[in-house]
Amino acid sequence: MVTRLRSILTKTAFACSVAFMALGLTTAVSPSKIQASDHDDGDIDVRSRALSLTDLYVFREKDQNPAAADEDLIFVMNTNPRSLARQQYFFSTEARYEFKISRTANLNGVPTGNPDMTLRVTFSPAQGAGRQQRMTLTLLERGKQPVVINRTQGNRPIVTTPLASADTPAINQVAIKGRTVSVFAGLREDPFYFDVEQFFRVRSGLLGRGPSVGFRSPDDALDFAKGYNVNTVALRVPRKLLQSGTQATTFDTWLTISVLDPRTRQFVQTEQIARPGINEALLFSQGNLAAFNRSQPSRSVPPAVAREVTQVLTSLGNSPARTTALIGAFVPDVMRIDTTGPSGFANALNSLGAPVRGRMLKDDVIDIALSVLSNGAVTTDNVSYDGVPGNPAQGHNPLSASFPYLAPAN
Repeated sequence: MVTRLRSILTKTAFACSVAFMALGLTTAVSPSKIQASDHDDGDIDVRSRALSLTDLYVFREKDQNPAAADEDLIFVMNTNPRSLARQQYFFSTEARYEFKISRTANLNGVPTGNPDMTLRVTFSPAQGAGRQQRMTLTLLERGKQPVVINRTQGNRPIVTTPLASADTPAINQVAIKGRTVSVFAGLREDPFYFDVEQFFRVRSGLLGRGPSVGFRSPDDALDFAKGYNVNTVALRVPRKLLQSGTQATTFDTWLTISVLDPRTRQFVQTEQIARPGINEALLFSQGNLAAFNRSQPSRSVPPAVAREVTQVLTSLGNSPARTTALIGAFVPDVMRIDTTGPSGFANALNSLGAPVRGRMLKDDVIDIALSVLSNGAVTTDNVSYDGVPGNPAQGHNPLSASFPYLAPAN
């Protein structure tokens, strides 16, 4: 699939160059004041770890569990990066955690970045000896009244799973517009894997900013996410709820977090994320990383960001035409899922060379991104989900056999 992606990008380079210029992707645009995140953005003065997004996963449930219903989709939002083992963490009570979903009629079309539907989750303070938080799930659809759900089908509160109950997660079944949606929220083991420390050394060498080095061998590679937990929100959603009376089978998804501004009493979006690893791979200066992180899913990027991305891609061995094609494939930053075929980050591409089958929990998204963005110069960081026998610095616990599928918290 990586070879196919490189081939598609080469064939579409000229067309993307023309389209890219027509869309004004290299012109100055004032970005909205939001911030995307990943495991390495770190905390800033206006964002706590509970308000930091790490990963989005979207997949057909039957591709993870063959016994599952054909039309159910799984959405996973991970927050609170590098949560320590055996320590309870909570979701912010001042935030809106949101799954944004846009129906897509044209698999090869440029994403709009305008959601048709938002699934919003909010949390109350932890209560009782079990330290559970109550949740409210709100469905927001364009042109329709919000649907607010705070009780299960059994008329119980929707609650989080505390760390002490990680092995027996609370799966809340709620009814929305005649459809059953499953809701989980709580600590789970972080499924992400990456030798990020060595990656920065490799990238520095390729850019001429440090000695030329390669990735460590599988026996020595270090998975920086091993042993850590994340706060997870997982939803099992019937496709018919997402279709909302249409025949749509393809959806663009992304995550946002909004917090209450104490001065205006209005919610302000502070976080956004969709595809994994793109901003960390293509940006090396903190100023441009911050500028990119503040941009909404859009066909326009700040000119300084565009220049730095171009510099990195050229240094990684890409021609000017291929560089433009790569940017056309990965901007705007949304995760597209075509639900008519098997889920997986490298399972299918559209004519722009963009992945269109979502992301499974074990997908080696870093190897895929490294190979494509470097035009094959860098193919792997030698880290895997299951790890290598004899190397205690990598390897994750087995995934759960049932929803929410992520391994229980460490």
